[in-house]
Amino acid sequence: MEPKYGDNWLQLVTQERIIAVIRSTELHIGRQMAHAVAAGGIKLIEITANSDRPWTLIESLRAELPDCSIGTGTVLNLADLHNAIACGAEYIFTPHVSLELIHTAIAAAIPIVPGALTPTEIITAWQSGATAVKIFPIQAMGGASYLQVLQGPIGHIPLIPTGGVTVTNAPELLAAGAIAVGLSGCLFPQAEILQGDWQRIGDRAHHLLMNIKVRAI
Repeated sequence: MEPKYGDNWLQLVTQERIIAVIRSTELHIGRQMAHAVAAGGIKLIEITANSDRPWTLIESLRAELPDCSIGTGTVLNLADLHNAIACGAEYIFTPHVSLELIHTAIAAAIPIVPGALTPTEIITAWQSGATAVKIFPIQAMGGASYLQVLQGPIGHIPLIPTGGVTVTNAPELLAAGAIAVGLSGCLFPQAEILQGDWQRIGDRAHHLLMNIKVRAI
């Protein structure tokens, strides 16, 4: 299945600003999580490679959620990358900088966002052809204040912080220069998953999107 957004993926990210990161130990739960945030308006959904049957889930979601862009994260090696491409993942996130993975993704014409932390890692990933760079884990470096410091020397590099992003601090990270943020656990409280309260999860996603849009005006 061909990616729907292709070269326009980064434009979509800059427009939507929120990426829902799903890590699930059961395929059917991961599917419900994805449908819940999609119902709330989130169009960027990342299924981590260490989820239950991630490639099956991505392939299914590509068909079930045609208005969303479905990608994968926690890609650690070439086997993960090739599986992601084969199942139709539309973008790749890694927790680290691997030139091998970056170059392979470029050759396959799929957006790749490596995880980095220091200016050296960020610049290395960007100069190697990364579509954008994931700042991970952002809270370990001070959150928005770290992003603000980075804007001076490397403000031209599109940055997507993850790791400790919440519905509360997401707006300030975006205001500090992030093009988008990735949220995981705070979008999917364990108690609500256990109760199957998908409506509340969808409502939270919707409220976050509305809050960000109001602040952007």
